[in-house]
Amino acid sequence: MAAPAENTGTEKESVFDQLTGTQKSAILMMLIGEDEASEILRNLSPREVQHLGTAMYSVQGLDQETVNLVLDEFLAIIKAQTSLGMGAGNYIRNVMVKALGEDKSQSVLSRIAPSAGARPIEILDWMDARSISELIADEHPQIIALVISYLDAGLGADVLGLLPENLQSEVVRRIATLQTVGPDALRELEQVMQKKFKANTSLRASQVGGVDAAARIMNFTKQNMEARIMKDIGKGDKGLMQAIQESMFVFDMLIMSDDKSLQTLLRMVDTDLLVLALKGADEPLQEKLFGCMSKRAAANIMDEMEALGPVRLTEVQSAQKEIINVARRLSDEGTIVLAGRGGDDLV
Repeated sequence: MAAPAENTGTEKESVFDQLTGTQKSAILMMLIGEDEASEILRNLSPREVQHLGTAMYSVQGLDQETVNLVLDEFLAIIKAQTSLGMGAGNYIRNVMVKALGEDKSQSVLSRIAPSAGARPIEILDWMDARSISELIADEHPQIIALVISYLDAGLGADVLGLLPENLQSEVVRRIATLQTVGPDALRELEQVMQKKFKANTSLRASQVGGVDAAARIMNFTKQNMEARIMKDIGKGDKGLMQAIQESMFVFDMLIMSDDKSLQTLLRMVDTDLLVLALKGADEPLQEKLFGCMSKRAAANIMDEMEALGPVRLTEVQSAQKEIINVARRLSDEGTIVLAGRGGDDLV
């Protein structure tokens, strides 16, 4: 009778190992009570609320032993932390970055940190992309660029995709060249939006847009849309186009991601596609990805790469792009963390 019990324990650990960080957080949310859970949700961004809410549905029905493993891990992390008080600001920021990534953590911190200022159109984060696009489609491209700059990158990309095609590249160009936005511009923005909702803003200069913001938005666009917009921007300003492309998440940047995220990504990628993509990868990245596989799987892929012979660069780039598209989708879902996405590194 001992053997089945041991297998059952192994199965429970296997279920636990397959849980994402978001799902573990969802389990804790289900345990702490409605009032406390709602207080936490109040401090999250719309996309974080959506991801966490989806995860809460997905963990319903888990057995008690798996839940206990999650609690044990949580308590172990808590016990390892130092006492409250000293360096709380850095502690909170580091926790947010490790949990959510640089971009999402900044979105949260901008609203919960004591020194943070209110964003003038924060309510837009809670509107769907189609409603926002219909709201701003007839506005001047500069106003549209300013609005999209304030949105979460994924939502901004969705809004961009719903705008007329002949407007998209102009909007991205303006986002990339936005820098400091003064009180007058924020007043104008507020006046444009006030028919639909009430917004509050502190009238001081704000840093929005820029090449990194444009690159983060472009990271979420589809390949054909990205190619068309980049081509249009390149016609008017080749340097700006190159600056945006250099700031976007590319295949080589996978080397900065953690092993667990890469293992999840590799399970979602077709082997033939990976073989082709790795043909054009640098040796350090190849070693990093091989280290996230079993020795047998890595050996098989190396054999297939050698047997493949010379391939066209365009085929390699296309394969790498497909893998990055999968990685972006998994990142957007909260399944993996892509270090360096949008030009920012994890701390």
